[in-house]
Amino acid sequence: QVQLVESGGGLVQAGGSLRLSCLATGNIFSIDSMGWYRRAPGKQRELVASITTSDNTNYADSVKGRFTISRDNAKNTVALQMNILKPEDTAVYYCNARSMGLVNWGQGTQVTVSS
Repeated sequence: QVQLVESGGGLVQAGGSLRLSCLATGNIFSIDSMGWYRRAPGKQRELVASITTSDNTNYADSVKGRFTISRDNAKNTVALQMNILKPEDTAVYYCNARSMGLVNWGQGTQVTVSS
């Protein structure tokens, strides 16, 4: 099993930047891909960005050109650099890791973007 802990959320003004980080522990060698999801108030959880072990990335259309996902295998972390933040980016952001057919989730970190 994989345990995930997110950090880096907070309050930022529109146009600003935040960097989220997720530390993976446990059976990390079994991880196939990692990603970031978010859940805005009153909405379903949605994929923000994902990255495979081959560093193939995938982004939601709403964040393309503004967000960048990266992973550091030596540190067992995945990061989400978020630039040009908008009020509609306000949500709880969750780290996700897919491992041996299972999906693991972090506890989430709040990102609030004020207008």
